[in-house]
Amino acid sequence: MTTHAGLIGFLALLGAGWGLTGVLAKPIIEAGHHPFGVIFWQMAICVVVLGVLTRVRGKGLPIGWTHLPLYLFIALGGTLLPNTASYFAIAHLPAGIMAIIIAAVPMFAFPIALALGSERFELSRFLGLLAGMSGVALLAGPQAALPVGSAVWVLIALIAPLLYALEGNVVARFGTAGLDPIQTLLGASAIGVVLSAGLAQAAGGWVSPFGDWSPAKSLIVLSSVIHAFVYSGYVWLVGRAGASFAAQVSYLVTGSGVVWAMVLLGESYTGWVWGALGAMFLGLFLVQPRAFLD
Repeated sequence: MTTHAGLIGFLALLGAGWGLTGVLAKPIIEAGHHPFGVIFWQMAICVVVLGVLTRVRGKGLPIGWTHLPLYLFIALGGTLLPNTASYFAIAHLPAGIMAIIIAAVPMFAFPIALALGSERFELSRFLGLLAGMSGVALLAGPQAALPVGSAVWVLIALIAPLLYALEGNVVARFGTAGLDPIQTLLGASAIGVVLSAGLAQAAGGWVSPFGDWSPAKSLIVLSSVIHAFVYSGYVWLVGRAGASFAAQVSYLVTGSGVVWAMVLLGESYTGWVWGALGAMFLGLFLVQPRAFLD
């Protein structure tokens, strides 16, 4: 039986891996690789990893009119569109700032859940929403000492957590058509491979990690492999320990992303940025469900 300490350790490992993939995106994009080309390899490697897991579990991948819209929605809202926004933004923002921005997922999730009627209003969670918004305001303001024009890219970067929050709420509200999480992610990744391949070709952004090897291409492969295993691990953790426990990975993704950016990229931040991080963490604490283990 998996112990509580073991689950916490696995949660920390997931957070460190997820935070690392965000930081590795910075040198990849700065090397000139197009976001669509990078996303293609992310999703292609996910198909391989999730496909093997599905086969080992003795399950297939249902393909029907009730499943294809779900796969398409998850592919667009869970990977293709948010990753595209993040990759374009990270070319203009420090990787650590991107890690802080991704913590806005629960802040967006709460008002969307209210709009869908999935949750009821709670004052503490509303205060968490305000705390998160104040953190974003600190990042977008001149006091953060970010490059000129960064406020626009902060707004673009916020598209990713908004879409993640929308995806999570829609799936929680309407379900996954009888599919388990691994089947759902596999179907979404398969559709995402086709979409991202077409977009990469149309945009002239095709990336081949084979031949003409470079450090950036090795990072594409490394980041994609980490992404696939972290995604799969998160799905396993939700099933084993519950969604409320697994949601705490948000803290670790943000915290580890900031640390990875400082260690690997030599980034440093003003006191205002650290204040924004504190406000986002406070918002996370107040907005997320109180139960840590279902």
